[in-house]
Amino acid sequence: MNAPQVPLVRLSDSASIPQLGFGVFQVPPPQTADVVAEALEVGYRHIDTAQMYGNEEGVGRAVASSGLDRSDVWITSKLNNGFHRPDDARRAFDRTLEALGSDYVDLFLIHWPLPTQYDGDFVSTWRVLTELLADGRARTVGVSNFQPAHLDRIVAETGVAPAVNQIEVHPYLTNEEARAATHRHGAVVEAWSPIAKGSVLDDPTVTRIAERIGATPSQVVLAWHLQRGDIVFPKTTHRARMEENLGALGVQLKDDDVSAISGLDRGEDGRTGPNPDVFDYIPS
Repeated sequence: MNAPQVPLVRLSDSASIPQLGFGVFQVPPPQTADVVAEALEVGYRHIDTAQMYGNEEGVGRAVASSGLDRSDVWITSKLNNGFHRPDDARRAFDRTLEALGSDYVDLFLIHWPLPTQYDGDFVSTWRVLTELLADGRARTVGVSNFQPAHLDRIVAETGVAPAVNQIEVHPYLTNEEARAATHRHGAVVEAWSPIAKGSVLDDPTVTRIAERIGATPSQVVLAWHLQRGDIVFPKTTHRARMEENLGALGVQLKDDDVSAISGLDRGEDGRTGPNPDVFDYIPS
């Protein structure tokens, strides 16, 4: 199979990230190396993991054994919620590099702002990420699940804007306020839960468009994300679905289609995950 060419998105720091990547959320650690190896064979060059997923090591092993240069694969990881205090964050980052078997990570994110934890201080955590950026061990840094007020605060207090904000976005939660705030700070949106855990794939609007253009519902929704300019990284453990998702790169939606899918937004009722303003989970 000749893999489609994945477009690159230029970030504010001039780095270029593949717009369509591969996520490993909930991929069991013992299976991760094999799953990621298959994704790399299919043509993915952007892998999204996190400390809390417990599978960074598998990602690193897959990349190391792939025959690809390390510089050819974009790896993102995220800080565990339990390590927001500055010294804890520094030590946790060291463990990420060790697990990945790499002397750098392409993108490192604060996974959640946790505004009700750590006395509401996520700014000092963000300062640590800017340190990692300065010493080159994190090539790019950003945040995840940051609401507009969270973004405004870290930029106001540090003068450094994140390159990306990874937030829940899909047709049932278009999350426009958070997207607009992200763009206002010159950052790019990364969309997690891009197909709303599969619930949007049976929506009549989506299936009608898919039937008309000869694409699958998943391809239609991923194409919607791509045409809106967001970075997306669907997760699957099946090779056929990996190939299907890459096929979204060849799907072109009409403006009316994009508008119709955006019109499925349900606001907060559409969330599949927790609201970042109140989410306070810290692993034991």
